[in-house]
Order: sequence, then C-alpha cells, then structure tokens
Amino acid sequence: MEGKAEAVTMKPNNDELLSKQIMRQEAAATEKQEIQMQCDDAMKPNDDELLSKQRMKQEAVATEKEGIHMRCDDTITDQEMNKIELMRALVEKQDPSSKEVDDYALRRFLRARDLDIEKSAAMFLKYLKWRQSFVPKGSISVSEIPNEIAQNKMFMQGEDKQGCPIAVVFGGRHIQNKLGDVEEFKRFIVFALDKLCARTSPGREKFTIIGDLQNFGYCNSDVRAYLAALSIVQDCYPERLGKVLLVHVPYIFCTLWKILYPFIDNHTKKKIMFVENKRLTATLLQDIDESQLPETYGGKMQLVPIQDA
Repeated sequence: MEGKAEAVTMKPNNDELLSKQIMRQEAAATEKQEIQMQCDDAMKPNDDELLSKQRMKQEAVATEKEGIHMRCDDTITDQEMNKIELMRALVEKQDPSSKEVDDYALRRFLRARDLDIEKSAAMFLKYLKWRQSFVPKGSISVSEIPNEIAQNKMFMQGEDKQGCPIAVVFGGRHIQNKLGDVEEFKRFIVFALDKLCARTSPGREKFTIIGDLQNFGYCNSDVRAYLAALSIVQDCYPERLGKVLLVHVPYIFCTLWKILYPFIDNHTKKKIMFVENKRLTATLLQDIDESQLPETYGGKMQLVPIQDA
C-alpha cells in the first residue's frame, strides 16, 4: 500500500514537469516574438508601406491609361532659380571652379538642405574640396579598385518607369576588403555612383537601387564600409538616390539595420523600402517594366557588371 501511495503522489510531479516544459516553450516563443517586434520597429520605413503601395497602384493605373511610361522630368521652378542664383554668387566667390557646375547640380544641394542657401553653399563647397582631393584625376579607374571588382557584387542595366537607371547590389557577396582597406571600397562606391550619374540627364537625375540581401550573413556585416558608403551618398551625391528596394532581407540584417538607421538622414529614410519575398516580383513591377527588370526577379533584362555597363 505504501508503494502504491508513493506512486500516486508522483503523478502530479510528472504533470508538473510537463507543465513547466510547456511554459518554457511558450516563454521562448514569446521572447522570439518580442525580438521580431523590436526588429520590425527598427525597420520604420515599413510603417507607410500600405499607403505607399496604394499610391503606386494609383500611379500605375494612371500611367496605363495614358499609354506612356512615367518620366521624372523635373524642371527648375522660378523659386528654385532665384535660390540657385543667390547660391551660385556665394560659392563662386569662395571657389571659382564652381562656375563649371550647372544649375541642376546646385539645385540638388539646395534641396538636400531644404533650400537654405547658406547651408547648401557650405555643403556644396565641402563637396568640391572632397572631390578635388579624393578624385584628383576626375574619375576612378578599374585599376584602382581590383579587389572590389573581383567580388562581382554590383550590376547596372535598364531603367525604371521614371527613366532612371537601375543598379543591383548583392550584399551577400560583399566581404570586408582586408587588402585595400575601406579606402578602396570608398573608391568603388564613387566609381559606381559616377557610372550611374553618367546615365542620368538634367531634370532626370535620380537612380534606383535593388539591394539583394540573399545569403547575407555576419561576414557581410561590414559596418565601417557601409557607413562610409552612406556618408558619400548623402554628403556628396545628394538628391541622386530615387529609391532603394531591399529584397530577400534575412532576419540577421536587423542587427545591422539598427546600427545604420540613426546615420540615415530623413530624406534618405523615405526612399528605402523593404520588399516582401512573397510579393517580390509584383512589387518590383510597380516601379520597373518587365522588359527592364533583371531576369533573376522575373523580368527579361540580363545583369551587366558595373564595370562593363
């Protein structure tokens, strides 16, 4: 009887162990969900995704009715021209070489500083000084970036529906450059940006980037290089970036995104869009025609290495 009584008293303990195991599983699931929510919060550009999709659908319908592609011809307004003339007079006094710069270039710096003439002029003069120092020959050659080119990570081909050139960057192919250090990577960024800008025209000055993060891992999380690239784009190529479409985004990218996000200015943040995997092709087709979309995303365009474009 005592043995039976002892066996009976052990049954609740078994149930208790099972209950504790279930509670641990639920706690782990809750913790994972909280981490995911934190990651989602960090990716703030998704907050306006529904509104953005609705707007893009409306634009696409309007374009189809008109039977033409949307173009991003952006003429200079009278207000902007007045600001440009004042800014030009200010910068030419300090750097005579600025006389060679066209009105559209000055407007880009004005827009980057909300048409504040003094701030725009300071930004532009800083850019001229940087350009003369970092690109003394006027351009970067392939021979100056051999290690970056060897990674085969950036391509340029086609135009989006606004007539802006498209580049595809494979983040999973980027490895920290230990031979050329971050300086070679910065030269590579300038080389690529100059290539893109060369395919634009006055009034149609922006480009679109598809950032493909498939197979992105810790070895690709080169924070120093990415911050350097961000600084160059924002400080030296203002108002050139039209849109960044991030595809195949892995959960691990969330950590890097949290580090980079505070360094992205508000103008740039509005241009970054995270694309859902299940709607990848459909989302890209809202901005890019099938004939101009790379084959890897369901289109018909072949990828062209940036150095060959």
